[in-house]
Amino acid sequence: MAFVDNMPRVGYIRCMILSATLSKPTSQVETILGKKYERVKIRFKGGPVSPYFAEFFTQTQSFHKNFSQAELDEFLQKNIGRSFKNCVERTEEKEITFLANKRGEVRRLEKALAQTDGKPQNAASQTDFKPKNGAAFGEKAALFGAAASAFNAHKGALNRSKNYIIQEGTQVPFLQALGVMTDAGKVVAAKYDKFRQVNRFLELLDDVLPAVQQARSQAQKCSQAQNGAALGADDNLSQAQEGGRPIEPLQILDFGSGKSYLTFAVQYFLESVKKIPCQITGVDLKEDVIKSCSDLAARLGVKNMNFVCGDIAKYSGKNPDIVITLHACDVATDYALAFAVERGAKAILSVPCCQKEVNAQLGKSSNALFAPLLRHGILRERFSALMTDAVRAQLLEARGYKVQVLEFIDMEGTPKNLMIRALLKGGARLGQEAISGAAPSGKESALGGGAAAQSLAFEQSARDLLKAFGARQKLADLLGGGL
Repeated sequence: MAFVDNMPRVGYIRCMILSATLSKPTSQVETILGKKYERVKIRFKGGPVSPYFAEFFTQTQSFHKNFSQAELDEFLQKNIGRSFKNCVERTEEKEITFLANKRGEVRRLEKALAQTDGKPQNAASQTDFKPKNGAAFGEKAALFGAAASAFNAHKGALNRSKNYIIQEGTQVPFLQALGVMTDAGKVVAAKYDKFRQVNRFLELLDDVLPAVQQARSQAQKCSQAQNGAALGADDNLSQAQEGGRPIEPLQILDFGSGKSYLTFAVQYFLESVKKIPCQITGVDLKEDVIKSCSDLAARLGVKNMNFVCGDIAKYSGKNPDIVITLHACDVATDYALAFAVERGAKAILSVPCCQKEVNAQLGKSSNALFAPLLRHGILRERFSALMTDAVRAQLLEARGYKVQVLEFIDMEGTPKNLMIRALLKGGARLGQEAISGAAPSGKESALGGGAAAQSLAFEQSARDLLKAFGARQKLADLLGGGL
């Protein structure tokens, strides 16, 4: 093993890092980085400007940032041993572990990941830092540079050929204000992942809009019929009239709206592209974020958006037609889904994040059959996330939604890339009655028996999955499943 008192900081650069994880925060982490981060995960994703994607985790939240190579080197140099006691880096050839003691001295341990000429590489060498003029590094850097250039050229060609809903070259005020586009409508290179994310979300929203519009039209016709009035309207709700008054705008609720890239994107898409009147509400816990988004809406002259500072679990606003969530942390997603179900939202688009609730319980599971799966932290973390989303999907199906679990964006953009998309079906009320134990009568019983049985089967499958691990899940509790 190699031991060093102080890491080299001048005149050296690192081998290409594929991933890095910083853990065991020091008492100085909040002073240095501004928040009480518990760990930081960094991975190489490629890209011409900021090829590294970093996730910063507090106890309850996660924050994202992109780094250039130089920014990553500077961040690691400044924070290993100062903000975090431990850091594990992986290069193409080595796993390098840095361990800091209370005096700030850093010990470095290397483990070879490959063999050269049939012999293991020297585990005690200090070749993780090489002189800038070193020939070996120059050759490797040249190869890496050529590969990166080819990759980015290919990626750029794919991005340019993609038929995005929001096209590059179109001047979109909110994207310009948020720094995604230049004044000329060109996408900023470092923000291309965000640009693709926004477009992908709009594609997935666009798919369900016709069904949502049809459901609203049918509901309004039923309402008019009950009131003894005829509604002569076509399926285009933006042109329909109800009793001489414009039909209510489409109600969109964004839980955990954050910086509101998607909130503004949905408003722009519905109003400017689809010509559908809408009212959008963003809800978030952070007062500074809500103020920033409210100020931006005012600067852009957007009248049909409002932002509310508050806890998702305590929100009690107007019934939404569509509920969206992007990376609402842990059980915040469950509170959003429960609100959508209880208020009869016609569509749900949810990208969950940081599913810690089940993970913590699986760590204590006594199910010996699954012990190998739960033994390793990273496997347990991924399994618990999949299990949580599977339970959520089953519970939504049980309550009358047609559910799809989709890839929201590829792993290059974000590792939290699953979307639960749910569309309310006509038999939703029968499903709810079956679960609650209420018995539908007459014609409903004859027509809805199959749907009711299916709802119970979905509910029971979620119950059985959680019972197998002795776990509880927040959405099940909120919806009264008693799991």
